[in-house]
Amino acid sequence: MPLPIRLITGLGNPGPGYYATRHNAGFWFVDTLAGRFNLSFRAEAKFNAEICRLTTPEQECWLCKPATYMNESGYAVQSISGFYRIPLGQILIVHDDIDLEAGSIRLKQGGGHGGHNGLRDIIRQTGDNSFVRLRIGVGHPGSRELVTPYVLGQPDADDLALILTAINSSMEIITLLLEGSLQKVMNRLHKKNRQKEEDEDR
Repeated sequence: MPLPIRLITGLGNPGPGYYATRHNAGFWFVDTLAGRFNLSFRAEAKFNAEICRLTTPEQECWLCKPATYMNESGYAVQSISGFYRIPLGQILIVHDDIDLEAGSIRLKQGGGHGGHNGLRDIIRQTGDNSFVRLRIGVGHPGSRELVTPYVLGQPDADDLALILTAINSSMEIITLLLEGSLQKVMNRLHKKNRQKEEDEDR
């Protein structure tokens, strides 16, 4: 039986200077989700994060934006999951992914950090990698040496439109995501990505 998602953490760097950068795609997602439910984040010092509670007739789920920099994201995840006794398998981490083209979204459970500093710290702080990840494609700069300035830079207008369209479209599968129907979400998202690729090839 699927386990519901009880904590959704979007990864990013705090502060207005970083908000529009590719590395903050996770923040964009949870802000969009909060907006759909007319929720407002509030600062919670004990978690070193901004949080809000999403309540449906079936369940309760916390949304989180760590108030630390990306490479210290694990503190918020560890402290919230410990306080509310949320197993790692019921946590969704939403993050930017340079290995996916801009506008692609993939879901997976478990795995390594792939060089992503936010994921790296979450795995280090929790001692576990079994959490669920929603990967938001932001494209690749083409060279490893360019990755840091690339993710800390702003996408051009075309890529931004693709990313935001993908995030808005993904709101259609939120109910499935919250209830933990991960395979159904994967099928929906991956079918949509395949259709997008086919349309681009025509």
